Amino acid sequence: MGISLEPFVTAAADTPGYLAGRPLEEWNAAYARVENYFHALQVRNKLLLGHLVSGIVERAMQRAVREPDRPAMALAGEEMDRVVGEWYAAVLDEPVEAADLILATRGRLALLLSDMPGKWQDQFLRPGPWPEEFVRSMRENFFRAGPDFQISQMTPRPMDLGAMTALANLGNLPYFRFVLLWLGVAFLFVLVFHLTH
Repeated sequence: MGISLEPFVTAAADTPGYLAGRPLEEWNAAYARVENYFHALQVRNKLLLGHLVSGIVERAMQRAVREPDRPAMALAGEEMDRVVGEWYAAVLDEPVEAADLILATRGRLALLLSDMPGKWQDQFLRPGPWPEEFVRSMRENFFRAGPDFQISQMTPRPMDLGAMTALANLGNLPYFRFVLLWLGVAFLFVLVFHLTH
């Protein structure tokens, strides 16, 4: 993934402090967002982390030239989601669907259960073929990460309110019972206050 910034630098050559039509601060924020996401996935190798983040930001810069109204952080976030989602789909042999949050969530969990940070960091976002042990571990953990669905029935049951029900059934009038109950509670508070002061 060779990174050449020439088209982005020439696109904003007349404006100092800009890259691909956006202020450098925007690109720094986009870089930090992608880097934080990869930190959350526990990519610890600094060289690999820098390479991956730069690749995502480069893709966002290519889109920025074509989509001048979109913020750099949004473009970088979308590219990050797309690249990571496509990689999960390729490794797990699952179809890629637009905004497939289940694939992304279960893919992240499978990545962590497979001990990617410890054993397979160099395989993250790398194009295939991958080591067979890595693929097997990812696929096993992907299926294990999903919920086990069970058919269940919920039948309504009467609510048991405990002692409140017994206290409320003291009188015939509902308001009388309510007032009597709260007078009893107030009396207890006054009694406790009187005994403690």
